[in-house]
Amino acid sequence: MRVGELAERTGVSERSLRYYEKQGLLTAERTPGGHRQFGEWAVDRVIRIQALYAAGLNSTRIAALLPCMRDADGGPSARATERLVAELAEERRRIDRLIADLLRSREVLDEVMELAAQPREDAPPPPAAHGRVAGEVAHEMARKRQKTRS
Repeated sequence: MRVGELAERTGVSERSLRYYEKQGLLTAERTPGGHRQFGEWAVDRVIRIQALYAAGLNSTRIAALLPCMRDADGGPSARATERLVAELAEERRRIDRLIADLLRSREVLDEVMELAAQPREDAPPPPAAHGRVAGEVAHEMARKRQKTRS
């Protein structure tokens, strides 16, 4: 498949795919006309590269890691070195810290949203609607607020 089709199938720009190739993350055969030609395997590879970038790894780390990952054709072509495993373990700890920070941020937002949903004591009464029914509704709401304060 050509670079445009690979871009379409993966949702990654052609420019990014050329960058991946320049960084050694992706390889393409060349047609006699000089066009890039990718095999079906490239779809999985690009998706994997995107996931690694999203996890915060840089292209150098990804280039070292990709040969150790299973491809569509079976097993990995290389084994991870002890150093790479140690570096990846540190990346995992960094991601764990980010997740913990995000969870704390979500808890704070939940608390703020919960507080915002509660009626405020100093809030003005809702605007009066037309007619006797609206007055009765406003009176009932005020009575309920008074009960919850007691």
